Amino acid sequence: MQQAKKGDKVKVHYHGKLITGETFDSSEGRDPLPFEIGGGMVIKGFDDGVTGMTVGEKKTITIPADEAYGPVNPDMVIEMPKDRLPQDMEVEVGMPLVMSDPQGQQFQVTVKEIAEDKIVLDANHPLAGKDLVFDLELVEIEGGSPLIIMP
Repeated sequence: MQQAKKGDKVKVHYHGKLITGETFDSSEGRDPLPFEIGGGMVIKGFDDGVTGMTVGEKKTITIPADEAYGPVNPDMVIEMPKDRLPQDMEVEVGMPLVMSDPQGQQFQVTVKEIAEDKIVLDANHPLAGKDLVFDLELVEIEGGSPLIIMP
């Protein structure tokens, strides 16, 4: 049977959980996730976990934070004066917001703390610093290199 390798386009059903068992994402009820192995479309640990699988194979992998979304970067936690928010804006801890950097690039932050005169925002990926567990099922390998047999 053909094993998935770098450069193959594959389709995978997955169930992503934290070590605690809490689900953060799943393809259940949706089409399987299509991506190219080694193409940078998914986190490294996911790529590595699918590599070597055969169609129909199921397995569970654990991806350490360094091969997932990396460690939490304290430089990405910022304090902002409350008066920089729109006056009618109500914020809550855990609320996602979108900010722009000086070049106009938008990025998502999460409200971590609210104080009298400031709010603390975290621009780290929500899964940064976390080890992840994925239940995987390889559904399809598209357009793999045909096997050529010479006489």
